[in-house]
Amino acid sequence: MDAVCEGKDYSFPAQEVLVLELWKKLDAFHEQLRRTEGGEEFIFYDGPPFATGLPHYGHLLAGTIKDVVTRHQSMRGRHVARRFGWDCHGLPVEFEIDKALGITNRQQILDLGIDKYNETCRSIVTKYVAEWEAVVTRSGRWIDFENDYKTMDVSFMESIWWVFAQLWEKDLVYKGFKVMPYSTGCKTPLSNFEAAMDYRTVPDPAVMVSFPIVGDPDNAALVAWTTTPWTLPSNLALCVNANFMYAKVKDKSSGVAYVVAESRLSQLPVKAKASAKKQPSSKGSNTVAVPDGLDKESYDLMAKIPGSSLVGLKYTPLFDFFVEFQDTAFRVIADNYVTDDSGTGVVHCAPAFGEDDHRVCLAAGIIEASRLVVAVDDDGCFTEKVSEFKGRHVKEADKDIISAVKASCYSSFQWFVKVEKIKDQLLECNKETYWVPDYVKEKRFHNWLEGARDWAISRSRFWGTPLPLWISQDGEEIVVMDSIEKLEKLSGVKVTDLHRHYVDDITIPSSRGPEYGVLKRVEDVFDCWFESGSMPYAYIHYPFENRELFEKNFPGNFVAEGLDQTRGWFVTPLRIFGVHLLLFFNI
Repeated sequence: MDAVCEGKDYSFPAQEVLVLELWKKLDAFHEQLRRTEGGEEFIFYDGPPFATGLPHYGHLLAGTIKDVVTRHQSMRGRHVARRFGWDCHGLPVEFEIDKALGITNRQQILDLGIDKYNETCRSIVTKYVAEWEAVVTRSGRWIDFENDYKTMDVSFMESIWWVFAQLWEKDLVYKGFKVMPYSTGCKTPLSNFEAAMDYRTVPDPAVMVSFPIVGDPDNAALVAWTTTPWTLPSNLALCVNANFMYAKVKDKSSGVAYVVAESRLSQLPVKAKASAKKQPSSKGSNTVAVPDGLDKESYDLMAKIPGSSLVGLKYTPLFDFFVEFQDTAFRVIADNYVTDDSGTGVVHCAPAFGEDDHRVCLAAGIIEASRLVVAVDDDGCFTEKVSEFKGRHVKEADKDIISAVKASCYSSFQWFVKVEKIKDQLLECNKETYWVPDYVKEKRFHNWLEGARDWAISRSRFWGTPLPLWISQDGEEIVVMDSIEKLEKLSGVKVTDLHRHYVDDITIPSSRGPEYGVLKRVEDVFDCWFESGSMPYAYIHYPFENRELFEKNFPGNFVAEGLDQTRGWFVTPLRIFGVHLLLFFNI
């Protein structure tokens, strides 16, 4: 045994390296897996991160917790397969490619070719894999990188098709109408994180503008109020009051979800009722404000959210003039200067044009004093930085800025899962789940499930798992693919990959006869939250492989994620878990 080294000469980093070298020499992790193989399974679900960025403190903290628990279970003799996973699809990857290729609009992608675009996306997905493995290994975590899973793997994608087919068979999928925002940052309709966007005008002159919350499971948008529309191109943050209670509501007519201060619900516009006396409204508007509280004929209350819980949320900016600040900007901050005696309780911040805006953005790290960009010259005209309104006087551009925001919304049909129909099953699932800390189970997560709404799972993008829906030209015939085998059988085409550029051109003869033509696949892809949420099935290619392993050990034993994921990634496996109960256990 080496002599014990004490005092100032002892080096923890050096000892870490020695331990890691010993583990590598012994192949300790894989030896542990070999020795426990065939024993009782302990199933661990690990939410997959994007490989387009480097690990941060949150990953290391959660990873340590995951490692401690799984090591303990392994030492008890259980077999704990710990496969690392990667979230490969969606807007983060597409955004990187758009920057690299100089793509500024959707047509450029079509001109380039979806095949070339998607293959370029595929090429950068593993950009940081080596760095991830080095950092995670150095942290001392035992995890299987050699046998990792990727959401872009054909086997993973096929299981997603199967999951969707089960939802379809249970009549839990429908096509509905919703409003989608246009991301000026990407110059294309949003993919992963699209949300509804709208604006309303009121006297004096003021506007309400919605900012889609990135990753919100209900595609909700924060509604901010401003009397200076000309500052919207310079928006870098939204400010709330951490002491206020906020409400998430759903517009009954459009299905769009909004977040405003609970005390300002009366400011949300509603349609004038023919049977009621018309109230004063802004010029050109057909809406009226409700004097007190929420108009229950126009809106459903979905959830109440403490202002402190909104802090840190990212949102989609209205314009791309300040895209270089995206790493620090376009997120929610808090300050007590936000009041509830006017507006919506959400303040739009342009730090170059207001004392409070500058103060709170500087304190929150949105900007640095040395990096502040003022996009208006001494004559009060927009500089080249705001290219779309360059040379225009700010007040003269007000109307055009408002029009530009309005034009960034467009309507489309999307595919939804009927979450509201299985809400009772989701609540039962939550009761059967052991939470640490326990108050999250009874309060935060339970309350969120109580207000669960139908889930838009389709995205009008390119790099993702295609929806397995083939539809006739008249819309009367729909075929849902639950496997590669079924697609090959019906089309007569050999299928080697499931990405858009492999399956978009595959057609299926109509079962009604040649006079009805062929069925073609819808263009949409899945929301990547649906993909990662299918991980309990797809990472082992169920039901095409590992059927006995899955059915004996579902649901899993352990999940460890940050509190933010109680309304993010963890929600999606639970939704699909609720469906699984319907499918296999008739609950």
